[in-house]
Amino acid sequence: MNQDNTYYATGKRKTSTARTWISPGTGKFTVNGKALDEYFTVESAKKSALQPLALVKMSDSLDVLVTVSGGGLTGQAGAIRHGITRALISYQPELRGALKRAGFVTRDPRAKERKKYGQRAARARFQFSKR
Repeated sequence: MNQDNTYYATGKRKTSTARTWISPGTGKFTVNGKALDEYFTVESAKKSALQPLALVKMSDSLDVLVTVSGGGLTGQAGAIRHGITRALISYQPELRGALKRAGFVTRDPRAKERKKYGQRAARARFQFSKR
């Protein structure tokens, strides 16, 4: 979607959902109304979120606005990465090849397996006693 040179995409990872808007600008990155450094205290999460912009060398020429919810910091960083990737593809479709080779286009489908009834956890069983 393009409205006033703003491109929107949704990124997902585990139970996190990131609504992402990118627009030409000075490299301002806002997550839930806070600066990126203020929102993510873990360095690896920050790097993960910025990977698509670093790959296409646009971290200083685009403003990013993200609203993220659900999950933990790692899942949210992955959702932001996915959302930025999808927004970049709608901004410049020719970037898709480089982003796909880096593995950013595909949503990571891994999620927590549900607990089954009659069991202690998703796979763990109660201890069996023969006698």
